[in-house]
Amino acid sequence: MQFTFSPDRVAARWYAGKIDESDWPAIAQDALEAGFDGPSLRRLAGLENVSHWEFSKHIEQALEEIGAKKLNANEAFDWCARDICREIVNRTRDPIKCADELWRDMLRLNYYPQDLRHIFDEIELEETGALPGGLEEGREGVIDYAAEYLSLDSRRGILYTSVHFQNASVRLHAAIAGPEAGPVVVLLHGFPEFWYGWRKQIELLANAGFRVVVPDQRGYNLSSKPSGVANYAIPELVSDVIAIADQLGQRKIYLAGHDWGAAVAWSTAILHPERVAKLAVLNVPHPSVMRRYVFTRLRQTLRSWYMFFFQIPWLPEAVFSARSFRMGTRALLRSSRPGAFSDDDLAQYRAAWSQTGALTGMIHWYRAAFRHRVKFPDRMVRVPTRILWGERDQFLLAEMARESLRYCANAELYTFAHATHWIQHEEPALVCEHLIRFFSS
Repeated sequence: MQFTFSPDRVAARWYAGKIDESDWPAIAQDALEAGFDGPSLRRLAGLENVSHWEFSKHIEQALEEIGAKKLNANEAFDWCARDICREIVNRTRDPIKCADELWRDMLRLNYYPQDLRHIFDEIELEETGALPGGLEEGREGVIDYAAEYLSLDSRRGILYTSVHFQNASVRLHAAIAGPEAGPVVVLLHGFPEFWYGWRKQIELLANAGFRVVVPDQRGYNLSSKPSGVANYAIPELVSDVIAIADQLGQRKIYLAGHDWGAAVAWSTAILHPERVAKLAVLNVPHPSVMRRYVFTRLRQTLRSWYMFFFQIPWLPEAVFSARSFRMGTRALLRSSRPGAFSDDDLAQYRAAWSQTGALTGMIHWYRAAFRHRVKFPDRMVRVPTRILWGERDQFLLAEMARESLRYCANAELYTFAHATHWIQHEEPALVCEHLIRFFSS
């Protein structure tokens, strides 16, 4: 079963005034079926009695129960406008009717974002929908302007839908974008990031026709944070990827990962080669190479000092969170090229790290790696593989990338001379070009 219920869409449409109280019983029922729960959701779904005057109070509480953000009217409109523009570009609805809906929303809210008004530069929408230059020409104009609007690099937010997947008791939040019928690309983030670490690739991959799925891996941000180190062993992390593929109805997926996400991607391709069409990994070597170098090469052991520090109970969490997560933000800034992480980006990371249980869940990945070693029956990767590597990585020796080729039946290595460990942040266009060409070939 695919959980396509979108908390962000519900919140945006509610705060933009596009749904009313009569819609909430069905919305609450959909939320319950998607795995959300809470007393207000149950009341709104009709499972418990609720009086009319209590409705608004329970709607706000229900939005909290599904993890939706509170938006002002302008923010809600912007979200809805992007949603409508995606429908225009993907041609899932009539562009003229969509444009008319946008125009009416702007009139109703008395809000006219300049970037959006490009859609109406050559189109005069009237009650009849009559367009100068003919209906077909008008449709194409709307589609072009909607695509231009979606391509704008602004602070309005990432163009994605928020969904949840389920793997037994673990619920995985994910950002998802692109045409529903497109080939599925799953992007896995590393430490100490979350889905946002792939923000610069999501839209480009989606515009190239891929269905892009970017989960918060377990322990991170809005996904479940199960207790116990064993829950973060590699087989458990791999099972999350397979669960996502299953719930998307995909026999095979295109898989890419960075840092710890690359370790999970490598392991998924080794343990379940029949489920991975192609594999792309960024700045983490094959698991066998990683383990050998960490424990036998002094230069790499010294670079991996933090892995040993993370084995200590509670102290790493305390140090990482001290002084507004100074350790985490300094690690990102000092190991990356200037400008790779903005102040706004760091604020996003602090918010994710502040989630209850997140730091322990994140660090448990390292504890599990030391305590629950996975023994691969066959260490060879037999799916087509592309390794992308920033040569100025302060954490991992570049020679490990070349050594990883020995464990691949069909692999290519591309190095970036001026990139660090944070390659997808520093060379976003080149990374995306590699992914698109590799997954499309």
